[in-house]
Amino acid sequence: MSSYYKHHIFFCLNQRPEGKACCADHDARAGFDHCKAKVKAAGLAGPGGVRVNKAGCLDRCAGGPVVVVYPEGVWYTFVDNEDIDEIVSAHLQAGQVVERLRLPPDVGR
Repeated sequence: MSSYYKHHIFFCLNQRPEGKACCADHDARAGFDHCKAKVKAAGLAGPGGVRVNKAGCLDRCAGGPVVVVYPEGVWYTFVDNEDIDEIVSAHLQAGQVVERLRLPPDVGR
């Protein structure tokens, strides 16, 4: 049985109170918007393709901004649109993990 989408990519857009570390402080929303547009422009959006989703706290704030790609469960951090472009082209299109953007497994809140 195949899943409805080949990939889900979740962007943490959480804003924490009182100046605590959070993805929203690193312009995660702009990354989400860029990824959504890039996926659509590449013809990857929709059933059988990619779904770009907003997420609340993913509990890995210290590495923010963070995204996670399923079904592989690969966690990434990013700093700019070029990083998002690389995740889209390498991982979501070609199935290759972008090692340089992987979030180390010990990074948490």
